[in-house]
Amino acid sequence: MNIFADFTARIIKAVEALDLKDSNGVSPDLSRIAVEPPRDASHGDLATNAAMVLAKPTGQNPRALAEKLAQALRDDKDVAATEVAGPGFVNLRLKDGFWQVHLTALLGEGRNYGRSTIGAGRKTNVEYVSANPTGPMHVGHCRGAVVGDALANLMAFAGYDVTKEYVINDAGSQIDVLGRSAFLRYREALGEDIGEIPPGLYPGDYLVPVGQTLAKEFGRSLLQMPDDEALAIVKDRTIDAMMAMIREDLAMLNVHHDVFFSERTLHADNARKIRSAINDLTLKGHIYKGKLPPPKGEKPDDWEDREQTLFRSTAVGDDMDRALVKSDGSFTYFAADVAYLKDKVDRGFVDLIYVLGADHGGYVKRLEALARAIAGDEVKLTVLLCQLVKLFRDGEPVRMSKRSGDFVTLREVVEEVGRDAIRFMMLYRKNDAPLDFDFAKVTEQSKDNPVFYVQYASARCHSVFRQASEQLGEANFDRNSLASAVALLADEGEIGLIRKLAEYPRLIESAALALEPHRLAFYLYDLASSFHGHWNRGTDNPDLRFVKVNDRQLTHARLGLVQAVSDVLTSGLTLIGAAAPTEMR
Repeated sequence: MNIFADFTARIIKAVEALDLKDSNGVSPDLSRIAVEPPRDASHGDLATNAAMVLAKPTGQNPRALAEKLAQALRDDKDVAATEVAGPGFVNLRLKDGFWQVHLTALLGEGRNYGRSTIGAGRKTNVEYVSANPTGPMHVGHCRGAVVGDALANLMAFAGYDVTKEYVINDAGSQIDVLGRSAFLRYREALGEDIGEIPPGLYPGDYLVPVGQTLAKEFGRSLLQMPDDEALAIVKDRTIDAMMAMIREDLAMLNVHHDVFFSERTLHADNARKIRSAINDLTLKGHIYKGKLPPPKGEKPDDWEDREQTLFRSTAVGDDMDRALVKSDGSFTYFAADVAYLKDKVDRGFVDLIYVLGADHGGYVKRLEALARAIAGDEVKLTVLLCQLVKLFRDGEPVRMSKRSGDFVTLREVVEEVGRDAIRFMMLYRKNDAPLDFDFAKVTEQSKDNPVFYVQYASARCHSVFRQASEQLGEANFDRNSLASAVALLADEGEIGLIRKLAEYPRLIESAALALEPHRLAFYLYDLASSFHGHWNRGTDNPDLRFVKVNDRQLTHARLGLVQAVSDVLTSGLTLIGAAAPTEMR
């Protein structure tokens, strides 16, 4: 159903019939031949670069070769006209009958239209959010959550075997701080005056209920225990409480992970998994004893002026080697990263995607190097960095949250504007570009609010069917009946809408391959704009309206077009994680 892949195959067949040879008398490489929509829609429906990429290796003039190819393609039963443009592009204009047949097939596939097998079942792990379980989700986590979740949905639709993963960072110094912070709230719940929260501890009110729960479960018994024993209990209970809160926050955003991986499991059994991963790298020649030179600028936490166990990551693309063991014998954070990445490889994943905040830019090279060291070319690792989101209300920066202590919570944003607005708008700019999110703009009902504009198109589709049902006296409209009538569609606006729908399968594949889910949001806005534009033409010209009471067959044909628009809008919005409303409230 991807017409661009279909015509690429047709053009390759036409090129092969020309029997082209390179200077060695060998048939040229045809893999660079591409078929795309022309930049200017007035130039036709499809454009190919075939003549330009084949001219040099075959020693021909690109425009002359384009003329030969254009002549050959005129014999295609679905091609109405061909034209050579620019330095050697061949533009194709397709017959209306081709678009009508395509719409019939689209209606047969319904919301599976655009589903692809390009992923070929590759086992793909998309890790996103992975916030420290030290408090509620804040707006800084929001963009990565949406980008990761929408990307995972998109890749699954494109045929990848996708696992959505969240790593719980439940080991390390921040968990000790969390435990001490919760213990203070426990004492407060017992009636103690704890005064100001000491610097270095988490001040947010979200730990008050945790302290109250601890007091209810343990009474004063934790105060009689040795500190390390009491703190271990408090940390376990607090991590559980924080993760329950994080899951609730994510669910409000329609984000649901398949796997929650505990970092503690890497440290269990005398850090067996970490030791095993380091041993594996040792056997591959990537581990040595040595000293790291003092880094320029700010020193990282794991730098020590001593001989230590090091990962020779510079040999596999990193900008410096990495320490694995601290002077006290404990493992560095990076050592846990080694074990975690190896665990993913051992689980059979061949595509590893990390969605991280922009402040993790320094992790990119070390993770890429680590993947090469562990799995060579067998695994492809990609890190997507999400730039900051700035919150505004009518152009003014949004104040911080009282509940969290120092940030705006994700829950507060969802409760104010709704998950659909957040999910769509977080994708309405590429992840590596900064994003301004204005509460007022994302809730206004206008064309300037993309999520409203797209959802309004969905609601309009359903309103057309309600109107048709009332005026034609038909309770339901069978897809086969609608599909059988689409040959009556001939207006340029109707054909234009089918062309836009036909871009969807290519969009799915290209966005999945490029790991760019924002393309989906842009496409849906363009489709909605085309649909609203055609609706407006019907407002001015009654002959173009979707429902014509005196012509039931033409109405069925146009309802088939509306159904197809609805199917694609619903499919795209579902992948984004937003609703496709049947009416606007």
